[in-house]
Parts: sequence; C-alpha cells; structure tokens
Amino acid sequence: MKIAVLPGDGIGPEVTREALRVLDALSLPGLTLFEGDVGGVAYRRHGHPLPDETLAMARQADAVLFGAVGDPSCDTLEAHLRPEQAVLGLRKDLDLFANLRPAKAFEGLEDLSALRPEIAGAIDLVIVRELTGDVYFGEKARGQTEDGRREGWDRMAYAEDEVRRIAHTAFRAAGTRRGKVTSVDKANVLETSRLWREVVEEVAAEYPDISLEHMYVDNAAMQLVRDPGAFDVVLTGNLFGDILSDQASMCVGSIGLLASASLGERQTEYGTFGLYEPIHGSAPDIAGKGIANPMATILSAAMMLRHSFGREDDAARIERAVAAALADGLRGGDLGGSDNCEAIGTAVCQRL
Repeated sequence: MKIAVLPGDGIGPEVTREALRVLDALSLPGLTLFEGDVGGVAYRRHGHPLPDETLAMARQADAVLFGAVGDPSCDTLEAHLRPEQAVLGLRKDLDLFANLRPAKAFEGLEDLSALRPEIAGAIDLVIVRELTGDVYFGEKARGQTEDGRREGWDRMAYAEDEVRRIAHTAFRAAGTRRGKVTSVDKANVLETSRLWREVVEEVAAEYPDISLEHMYVDNAAMQLVRDPGAFDVVLTGNLFGDILSDQASMCVGSIGLLASASLGERQTEYGTFGLYEPIHGSAPDIAGKGIANPMATILSAAMMLRHSFGREDDAARIERAVAAALADGLRGGDLGGSDNCEAIGTAVCQRL
C-alpha cells in the first residue's frame, strides 16, 4: 500500500507527523510511505509549488495524505506560483472531482459549537462537493471597461457529465447513510444551476430509494444553523461547497476536527484512489509552536483507510480512538484547552 505523504506548509508537517504515528500504531502490513514537497516549501526548494517529482510520486501512489499549503511570504508571487496551486493542481491532474467532507458532532463538545448545544448535537452530515469545475477552474481575466474602469471576471460553468458523476457520488453516499440528498444551487439566478438541477433530477431517477430535495444556497446556509440535523448528504458545486463546508465546521465546534477526502474514478487493487487532507489550512500564525490540533488529519487518515484501502475496521478504530480522547477531556487550543499537538497524537495512539 503506497502512500504519498505531502506535509506542505505551516502546521502541515506537525499535524501530518501525528497522523503517521497513528498509522504506525496500527502496524498495517505492506505500508510504504513516500514524502514530497508541496506549497511554499516546494516553491523555495524547487521553484514551483507542485514540482514534477511530487506529481509523479502522487500518480504512482495508491493514496495521498496531504497536510496544508499556504505561506504569507508567497503572497506577492504570480498566481501560478502561489502555494495554493499545489492542491488545485493535484485535484485537476489526478481528476479528483468528488470532495467528501463529513461533519458530525462529538459527544461532549456540544457547548463548543456556535449553535445551541441541543441543535449542535444533532449534526451528522456529509457535504459532497464537486471539485474540478465551477468558477475556480473557469476562464478568468482582468481588464478595463470601455470607460476605463478596472474589472475582473471569472467564468462559472459546468458540463452535464461533470454534474452527473458528482451526483452519482452523492446518491451512493446517501445509500450508506439515511437515504436523503439535498442538492444546493442558485437556480433562481444562475443558468449553471438550472442545468445542475436538471441533471441531478435525471440521476435521482436511478435511485428510487433515495429522497431528493433542492435548496437555494442562501437558504441552505440559513438552515445549516437553524436545523443542521435535517441534512444527511449535501450535494453542491465547487464554490458553494467550499463555503458551506467551512460553515459546517463551526457548527460542529472547530475546523480542527474536520477531515476530507477527494476522490476520482481511478481504482487501485485496494480501493478508490484519493487525496486526504484536513480542511483547516496552514495556520501560519501558530506554525512551529506545536499547539495545532492534529485530529482532523488523523481523521483524514481514517478516511484514507476506508476509501482507498478498504480497511473499514481500522478506520473505525481510529475514529473511536479520537472520540474517546475527546470524551476523556483532551482539548487542543482550538477547543479551549492546552493539550499540544504531540500530546493529542499520543492520546489517540494510546486509545487505539
């Protein structure tokens, strides 16, 4: 089982280190790790945020465990050299079109949510976000209007096959959960969303046991704080999914607890190839201090074992160990506690 480990920038190396300790504690047979540079550190060492050797390593692996990218010292670089282009480039090159972001309340953390405890405790959803289309990858440019004003524009577009494959991902996910898909769009305004809705309804006809509802993105944002327990699988495009998944993290209590999987259609001998990363970013303000919460990265490793290696029992063990550590009062700074990154990793390993 070959894993390309890409720690990246900021707190990426710290949290990735603890996830690897957890994997080591499982004593998995035949596990081989390869480490490469991405992001700002890759730019400084190789002149590009996604060096050819790193991309080649990712292509040859069965899965990628990703830390974080983002470095304020690179903010003045041209767009194609910015650290964030590393993860965008990996998603595009590896055709990782489906982003799965679970958001589930942990027992005992209800008071840490921005919502009332009785509302926060009901959260158990998965956001299925299309990852390689939409406005992020559309044509973009800067220019001037006829009367000399500066303007910028970005093209938002989806082809029907792009919508169809992410819709299938969402309906299959709902089939393993509570059987409900909420498709989020802005069909009252955007032509892209009207196509999205048409195709999603076509796909829904193939899943008669799964219920489907449509919701405008502004209403979805409101319902996510009013009644998050009503959601099961949320299906949406790249831009809306980016925003709603971060909102869901604060409903749970901390962005330091949310894992993600970016999957494509490529199959290995073990499962579906994917890239796994915490959603919290590089947090340069606390990088190197050893105080980051590694639980999101550890939970991302659990998702990797489930989806890319078919090791459901091991994935569930990790998730139970994280839940047990939290139930026992372990708290990083993001949760109002003082346990450091290494201590949290050690606690999870002990509970395995």
